[in-house]
Amino acid sequence: MDEKTIVSNTPLNSFYSLNGEQFKRFVEASLRWLKANQQLVNSLNVFPVPDGDTGTNMLLTMQAAYNEIAESTDLNIGHISKNLAQGALMGARGNSGVILSQILRGFARVLDNLPEMDAQLFSRALSESRNTAYKGVVRPVEGTILTVIKDVSIAVENAITRTSDLALILEEAVKSADESVKYTPELLPILKTAGVVDSGGKGLFFLLEGALRYTKGLTLDDSAVVIKDLASIKFAETMEAVEDGQDVEVVIDFAPYKTLDLESFYQDLSKIGTSIQVGEGDGLYRMHIHTETEKQDEPESLIKKMGEIYKIYKEDLVDQMKRIEAKKNEISLNKFTPGTIAVVAVSPGIGLSRIFASQGASAIISGGQTMNPSTQEILKAFEDLPTDKVIILPNNKNIILAANTAKTLSVKQVEVIPTKNVAQGISAILRWNPEGDFQQVVDDMNESLEEADCVEITTATRNVVLNGIEVKKGKIIGLLNGKLMIGADDVEDAALKILEKTDLENRERITIFYGSELTEDKANSIAKQIEDKYPDHEIEVHYGGQPLYPIIMSLE
Repeated sequence: MDEKTIVSNTPLNSFYSLNGEQFKRFVEASLRWLKANQQLVNSLNVFPVPDGDTGTNMLLTMQAAYNEIAESTDLNIGHISKNLAQGALMGARGNSGVILSQILRGFARVLDNLPEMDAQLFSRALSESRNTAYKGVVRPVEGTILTVIKDVSIAVENAITRTSDLALILEEAVKSADESVKYTPELLPILKTAGVVDSGGKGLFFLLEGALRYTKGLTLDDSAVVIKDLASIKFAETMEAVEDGQDVEVVIDFAPYKTLDLESFYQDLSKIGTSIQVGEGDGLYRMHIHTETEKQDEPESLIKKMGEIYKIYKEDLVDQMKRIEAKKNEISLNKFTPGTIAVVAVSPGIGLSRIFASQGASAIISGGQTMNPSTQEILKAFEDLPTDKVIILPNNKNIILAANTAKTLSVKQVEVIPTKNVAQGISAILRWNPEGDFQQVVDDMNESLEEADCVEITTATRNVVLNGIEVKKGKIIGLLNGKLMIGADDVEDAALKILEKTDLENRERITIFYGSELTEDKANSIAKQIEDKYPDHEIEVHYGGQPLYPIIMSLE
């Protein structure tokens, strides 16, 4: 796509109609922005099964759709939208892909053969998108992509009563999609259980937002959104909430011998499985269903009696979910070069472990405030590494002694950098040079300890008065470099209050690591408030996965 890119960075402050060529540019922008956020959408995928592929399925569907129009110079928006919809249907993947193809099908139906689209047509097209998408699902479930397209269509219907400027209307559509996505956990309990929003709805939001970003001349290739770590999803609870009988995904492309009786077809499919979608386009249909293993051939047998089958696709969903579950606690350590300096890091959470691993740590030890690793565990972590030069990052003041004891028990050249918290640990590993002079590397890493302050938000375990601050058991407290600084009513309040006690004038970046007890949406909400209050600082958000500490912040 890159060599054929037609999207411009010139803002479109206002416009009142779109022809086929202009519409193509919007489609490309949507595709690019979805691609930039593909992994985030994947990470949210828990419904109807947590197989982690919604972003990929929507992207492949949208890419297939775009390929149908990529070379076209047709100015007729009706022709372009029709080809787009047909490409989407033939390339549709999974639940979300089939529904997306029907959204595009409904859109194209209203624009059929029309040269341009204005605000009124845009609203009508979205309404038909909604109707077609709902019609293609046997049992529509609210809190999904269906809800989002419904809410967007209503928002646009309201917007066109106030303006005919498509730029302003698109802005209202994106705002509505964002609000609708955020509300999906209230409509679909499995989302609330997992601590996520609906993945398909989020994918649709990114498609709309990509078009809006195009109007504003914003980047379309680099997402600044936090990717939800698989380990942060409450996978066990989610698995328990998954509807039974979803062992195999079956997708069949077929052309019926006669006009398809959808109602009757749906009834027959409902006896076989669940998560049923049927997409239609130019005499061809794509059927999607989840079924039990022993019933996986029944959709094919049914459809053979009704029409000609062109393609059959099957995927073992149980195996796919097992692979996703296995990845939850995986940490990919970089290949270690024998003889170089190894770093061993103690980490209190799976997300933080992955961050240390990404920076080159050769071994990760699970440990923190309430789970101090033993001397033996620390020693075991590095004794078998193919090097005689080891640096340990304890990342907690209570673990430094055990780390130093492990140092005395090893014949290797071992140094302990006395990192008292995660912020210092990350600051130190950024100074690590695996091929440098050992003592110089140690000195450099020690110097880094003053470059970052650490903020920790947790819950008081007892009544206490420290530093003139009285807190009661169960109250939220904020620590700065281990020192009690504030008490607060909730995590959000604590995060904002404690930053007022820090030396942010001499810091440029605030990195937020949210724990296992905090949802991604809540973490992003807190980050947004911090960003609004401190606009001159760079804000980053990462899943840390640490227990007991909903928020750890590194001020660098």
